[in-house]
Amino acid sequence: MKNLIISGIVLGGLFTSCGGAEQENQNADSNNTDSLTVNESKKMDTERFGDVEVLRYEIPGFEKLSLTQKKLVYYLYEAGLSGRDIIWDQNYRYNLEIRNALEHIVKNYNGDKNTEEWGHLMTYTKRMWFSNGIHHHYSMDKFQPEFSRTYLEELIASTGASLRPEILEAIFDNSADKKRVSLDDSEDLILNSATNFYGPTVTEKDVENFYKEKLANAGTRPVEIGLNSQLTKDENGNLVENVWKTDGMYGAAITKVVEWLKLAQGVAENEAQGNALGLLIEYYETGDLNKWAEYNIAWSQATEGDIDYIQGFVEVYGDPVGMRGSYESIIQINDFEASERMAVMAENAQWFEDHSSIQEEHKKANVVGVSYKVVNVAGEAGDASPSTPIGVNLPNSNWIRAEHGSKSVSLGNIVQAYENAGGEGILREFAHDDEEIERAISYGKLASKMHTAMHEVIGHASGKINEGVGTPKETLKNYSSTLEEARADLVALYFLLDEKLIDLGLIETLEVGKAEYDSYIRNGLMVQMRRLEPGANIEEAHMRNRQLVAAWAFEKGAEQNVIEKVEKAGKTYFNINDYEKLRVIFGDLLREIQRIKSEGDFAAGKNLVENYGVKVDQDVHNEVLERSDALDIAPYYGFMNPILTAVKDENGEITDVTISQPTNFETQMLDYSYQYGFLGK
Repeated sequence: MKNLIISGIVLGGLFTSCGGAEQENQNADSNNTDSLTVNESKKMDTERFGDVEVLRYEIPGFEKLSLTQKKLVYYLYEAGLSGRDIIWDQNYRYNLEIRNALEHIVKNYNGDKNTEEWGHLMTYTKRMWFSNGIHHHYSMDKFQPEFSRTYLEELIASTGASLRPEILEAIFDNSADKKRVSLDDSEDLILNSATNFYGPTVTEKDVENFYKEKLANAGTRPVEIGLNSQLTKDENGNLVENVWKTDGMYGAAITKVVEWLKLAQGVAENEAQGNALGLLIEYYETGDLNKWAEYNIAWSQATEGDIDYIQGFVEVYGDPVGMRGSYESIIQINDFEASERMAVMAENAQWFEDHSSIQEEHKKANVVGVSYKVVNVAGEAGDASPSTPIGVNLPNSNWIRAEHGSKSVSLGNIVQAYENAGGEGILREFAHDDEEIERAISYGKLASKMHTAMHEVIGHASGKINEGVGTPKETLKNYSSTLEEARADLVALYFLLDEKLIDLGLIETLEVGKAEYDSYIRNGLMVQMRRLEPGANIEEAHMRNRQLVAAWAFEKGAEQNVIEKVEKAGKTYFNINDYEKLRVIFGDLLREIQRIKSEGDFAAGKNLVENYGVKVDQDVHNEVLERSDALDIAPYYGFMNPILTAVKDENGEITDVTISQPTNFETQMLDYSYQYGFLGK
């Protein structure tokens, strides 16, 4: 998986790796009267509920686009939202029905909305909207209602909503479907995951046999088997794939996506961009994974133009065995000035590969076609929204990346919005001393951006798999994503203290690298624990990756006191005493993880993740929760999308596309279900 997600922000260190209203007030083809202008939105407070704060973002440079380019952005934006329902169903088989019932109640309940239980119901509903379902977007745990079943049944009866008894039971039974994705390999990964990628009786053994058979004759350029289908059983118990395509599963939504993609193809900026869109359309119409591979090759090489996009069943974190892709869409406008500054990273990718700490036989002799751009997001949907990545590197196919290259992007306006929302509270609470705080304030933002760029551009592009060894998903299974993210992080960390970055003009001082080292250790060993429930261990791959790297480095440097655990005034801190030695330790771990990936060493990979990335020091965890609660800062951030509206003349021709902001999160979520609920109605 190739994206980084921010789920909390502190100044000087991003966590790297993202009342009801009548829906007819927002019509995609008319001016929206229930919205705010961009300037007005700056004056509005963000929204906070549960452990989440929802922000807004602007689209810099949109006004400079030509009308044709604005149309392209608009059509891609509509295509993305048209597939929104897919991620809801992928996440859990009951999500759409639960959403329909709760939204019906929100819009139609005329009783007392000042009661505690109504407040609990609205919080539950907003958390569901934010996570595209009733499981937490990050921890994967099922939400536990703070309202009673009796209360919900009363609301259903009074509003005429509908919810089947077995779904009601699933909502309130704490033992039912409790994890959307379970990575605990002491249990059956498939049966213990609530994701709808698999039918209810499909087992982990069934999945292993399915892929063993499919991969046996896959060759050296395999398609991404299973990426775009649900694996289930027929009436005779035989495994079958329900393919996601226009005349297959999710067909109603995919058909709408295709309608908008065809309009986008008609206003493509250049031939290469248009050809790629055409292949994507064919893929959606046929479900043919060979066509998906053709599309990824064409898309990765279509690097000209101001507009780009991510669209499809892309990332595989939602699958406990890391094979099936969640629907997502991100529309991007190039940030030319920022991209020019960072293109130097891609131009020097081979130098970084040659000077990496990994074994010579695991290095690529020719790092192909890595492009890096800073972009401004113009709209997100599916698995990218409301919780969004800050950087993306695609395609995911290893052989396509090796032979044809890849694209890396940093989502500039999203990063900016996060930075504007952040404060110094977490930093000042968990940093060891004033020197660390001042370094973070002076260099932290640049350090985080550099880490993101290096993670995406040279991290995911680094290393090769030994001949005859299967893909990492095949050999490392449920540990593949964690190890890949750890490897990419370590490439960035290793080079952040290299003078080469100064020589290239990317930074002026190695204090930038030290700031990121401080942030990474602080986050990996303490701060990120504030996202976990008391007593929990770590399930999410990015969090496992960060703790793995930090905990391994802490242990390996213990004899020389490279990282010191400090107790001060009853509080725990981690202080780096020797940055150069820590860099060597990062390089050692990078070498080992690349060896694991290159050789397909499942046992060693499992050992690393389970021993360093999963189990949490509960005493430290409880301390982190207590210290964090006192600060009252949301652990997670996400975004409402700006509203793009097509202005039309009397003949129905688009004459402009305008931007406004939604009044609130609830309004946008209800509007989306009304306009794009192609599966949920």
